[in-house]
Amino acid sequence: MDSSPVCSVQLKNVSYFGRRSDGGRVRLLDSVSFCAKSGEITAIIGPSGGGKSTLIRLINRLTEPGEGRIELDGKDIATLDPLELRRLVALVPQKPFMFDGTVLDNLQMPFIYRQEPPPGAGSSEVLEVLSLAKLDPELLERGARSLSLGQQQRVGVARALITKPQVILLDEPTSALDRRTSDELASTLREIARGKNITMIMVTHDLRLTQKVADYCFYLEAGRILEEGRAAELLAHPKTAALRAFLAEPLDQEG
Repeated sequence: MDSSPVCSVQLKNVSYFGRRSDGGRVRLLDSVSFCAKSGEITAIIGPSGGGKSTLIRLINRLTEPGEGRIELDGKDIATLDPLELRRLVALVPQKPFMFDGTVLDNLQMPFIYRQEPPPGAGSSEVLEVLSLAKLDPELLERGARSLSLGQQQRVGVARALITKPQVILLDEPTSALDRRTSDELASTLREIARGKNITMIMVTHDLRLTQKVADYCFYLEAGRILEEGRAAELLAHPKTAALRAFLAEPLDQEG
């Protein structure tokens, strides 16, 4: 290859603090540092409650770190307008949220929020994201909430793509899907990351999904990254007892 992937998202000693029931402060993320590269899918795996979802919410400023710095292409995201940042760094939530109305209405919503003219059903913007998300254009006039969960998750991906982001954040993207639908979505995500040179950061406890799509992997437990490496190597040859124990747990995915 002529060039190596570029580090587009970088966390530098990022910590996040929550509150205990007695009002005291508790450290939920502890000096987390990592780099996610363009054109790759970076997976953050680990047990529930380890801080994974909090971590990706920090990357598009849905919440703010207590310590440390997060950079997008070398620029501190704290200096960026949050709306502009969320155009560049799109989040696809765990449970697909569909607005009232049609699939087209949902794809137009990011433009309406920004008070910009929305693209029409036959526009290149709409047709491109439908193609990338493997959605039939005939679905545009369907009620979005009438679609299957798998179709809704794809609409969520298409809605994220339509703003032409540099980064897509995925929070347990297949947790509500059966195995076949999960595999189909995983293949789509991999094609999008490669084909559009988008940085994807995915948090999941689904090891099967991680094996299928991840290029690089971080193991997060109790707010700390305990191990990292190329995904295939990390999953095949874990070095820490914590990751070995996590990998030994039975899969709880459907199907």
